[in-house]
Amino acid sequence: MDVVTYAFKCQSCPYKQAIKDRVESVKYAKLKEVDDVLNDANTWKNVDQADTKCPKCEFEKAYFMQMQIRSADEPSTTFYRCVSCSHNWKEN
Repeated sequence: MDVVTYAFKCQSCPYKQAIKDRVESVKYAKLKEVDDVLNDANTWKNVDQADTKCPKCEFEKAYFMQMQIRSADEPSTTFYRCVSCSHNWKEN
């Protein structure tokens, strides 16, 4: 009969920790609360407008801003907010 051994393994080094006891319950870490930055009134003050079509109401003007949300070698993400209906969307 083969003995199956379970272990936690580090993804970046050779460290292993054997699991000896049976797991009876699972605890999840509490996730950090995320602020809804794009819906804050101060976020969209003093931003430029672009001639682009809203995907929700098809209005032809939207506010826009660009942010670097990924690594530096990736392009910036452009966030839009419709002037008419305040719908938010993004383009990479």
